[in-house]
Amino acid sequence: MTTAPPAPHPATRQSLAHGPLGTALLDIERAHRGLADWHTVHQKLAVTGPLIDGDDASLFLGAPAMAYVLHLASVGTARYATALRTLDDAVAAHTRRRLAAAHTRIDHGHYAAFAEYDLFRGLTGIGALLLRRRPDGQELRHVLEYLVRLTEPVSAPDGRPRPGWWVGHAPAGNQAATPGGHANAGLAHGITGPLALLALAKRHGITVDGHEQAMTRILRWLDGIQQIDRNGTRWPRWVSSTGPADTRTPVPSWCYGTPGIARAQQLAAIAFGDDDRRRMAERALLYCLADTRQLDRLSSRGLCHGLAGLIRTVQRVAQDAQDPGPFHTWLKEAHHRFLTVPAPHTPGFLNGTAGAALAFGSAEPGATSVTDWDACLLLI
Repeated sequence: MTTAPPAPHPATRQSLAHGPLGTALLDIERAHRGLADWHTVHQKLAVTGPLIDGDDASLFLGAPAMAYVLHLASVGTARYATALRTLDDAVAAHTRRRLAAAHTRIDHGHYAAFAEYDLFRGLTGIGALLLRRRPDGQELRHVLEYLVRLTEPVSAPDGRPRPGWWVGHAPAGNQAATPGGHANAGLAHGITGPLALLALAKRHGITVDGHEQAMTRILRWLDGIQQIDRNGTRWPRWVSSTGPADTRTPVPSWCYGTPGIARAQQLAAIAFGDDDRRRMAERALLYCLADTRQLDRLSSRGLCHGLAGLIRTVQRVAQDAQDPGPFHTWLKEAHHRFLTVPAPHTPGFLNGTAGAALAFGSAEPGATSVTDWDACLLLI
């Protein structure tokens, strides 16, 4: 007699990062191209169970994650229209609840947390979804207004000013790194996520009071922490009360490194029509790509911390670059490097085979994506 393996936890089934919702993104891209059957997509989405819609729900988990996946599946069709209308209403209500809690936190003078504002778990991720699903809705405008407020400085207990996105906790997995909290610079958990969303909204003609001032505050902070030497321009992963994180040999990842930060600044520069910042951001990425010490620190094919994330970021930067040639040259050379690092051991989107395959396939010469699957990474 054999015992069936336990059913996956709902949080696993409904995870865009690690579960079937994430791997469905590859199936959806392939189905749109006629390389896979839509039945495979339907089967994968049918096992998610009742959708999570509490405080833990986010762009990468539960009802908002499902809305994102179905949005990509519906591109150019009426597919999933009824389900999407229901999910849109659920996401709108969820957004209003999250915003009320965030404003209450600010009113009480407490520090922020990643889970409140970041891309993975917070309101920046919800805003990225709303920009796709309901760009004209009030909820998106209210998220942008919240992000404007997030950039306003706050006071530390000793009276010193802190950036409004200062969090009282340490970065995940590094609890001793930032005693007293820190201001994070990364695209996944830091302030360049809100910067990218504000810039993308502005490019779509969607702005709120204080929109440009908020973007300018973020950019000036990034200018204040940037480090420039013969190896180019780079930014620390975070700044704590003891100073900036070490940048001597940074990991050139989408989530924390120069690539993601440079893309966010390129988007902001385009939104502002700032050619000088646009050139600076693009040069910073080119210096990064030319530094083999940095590239050798990417030891996986994943999106978050690996070569897939770098490849996709470079491709999106190239699409908007004043001179895309050097980026295209690097992308051709990146194929060999990609194939020499170990393949992921899991099928997921963020660190697994699905995300790696999406990035690698999209970077093939002449290839274009049918879906903007990387909108959840704030690259477009």
